Amino acid sequence: MLRHVIAPERFFTQVSNEIIRHPRLSANAVRLLIWQLSLPASADAPLYEAGKAAGITKGAFTRAKRELKAEGYVHEWRLQIAGGKWRTTQLVSPVVLTDAEAVAVRDGFPQVTPTAPKPAAGEPTTPSVGRHPTNTEGKKDNPPSQPSQPSHVPAPLIERGGLILASVSHQEHRLRFTGRDIQQLAALAGEWLLRGATAKDLREALTDGLPARIHSPAALAHNRLTRKMPEIPPFTAPVAAPQPLRSCSGTCDRVFRPVADETKCRDCRQEAATLSAGGVGGMTVQPAS
Repeated sequence: MLRHVIAPERFFTQVSNEIIRHPRLSANAVRLLIWQLSLPASADAPLYEAGKAAGITKGAFTRAKRELKAEGYVHEWRLQIAGGKWRTTQLVSPVVLTDAEAVAVRDGFPQVTPTAPKPAAGEPTTPSVGRHPTNTEGKKDNPPSQPSQPSHVPAPLIERGGLILASVSHQEHRLRFTGRDIQQLAALAGEWLLRGATAKDLREALTDGLPARIHSPAALAHNRLTRKMPEIPPFTAPVAAPQPLRSCSGTCDRVFRPVADETKCRDCRQEAATLSAGGVGGMTVQPAS
């Protein structure tokens, strides 16, 4: 088979091969998912409108939506709003999300690890006819890249960083990350959180001033997360815990918080100091002769 491919310069959507070659999704399901992902981030149209625009009949749309929900690309909730009315909220993702991960994306960024997509393609096949032959003499297989997991970054922060990346990928069409991309970038995002950055800081670092065309979203994100890494916060000595309350051993019977190991409150200590200095309170009354 001969292939002649020209990459578009604009008006295109990056879609992973896991979606295009998915063995369990029908053609209508793939078309519905790609159509919805191609809409601008500001679009708030329900899924059935995308189905109508894509020319998918009602029955085929129902089956396609059921397939996408079963595989984890579409999640749906029916929530009650003010006035007793009900509203359906839909989440469409370019990566597979579990129910817990989808709820996390909907509500914020708790510490949940995004699920890597299930492999959709089988074993690699031989090159098609018409391609240039590859000289494999002396060629060695490169070891598969592993997610960067610095030992000093706690696992919960890596998990939360991965979820923030998944949310950015869902909302910014120019930064479509695969599950593998998120796994490899999660440790860098966790490093940001370890240094005191917030989810908002991460999102702004990744999305501010994006070019109109991005060839490799993962490479761009890695560059930005590395180049804009916040400084390590200065060390501050822990504040000593306050002393527990104790009852005054003087005559007032009050409860006070000591600064060190004193047993009397400030007033009783001042009174005792006055008496020991021979003040008015220390005057001796002589008996009458």
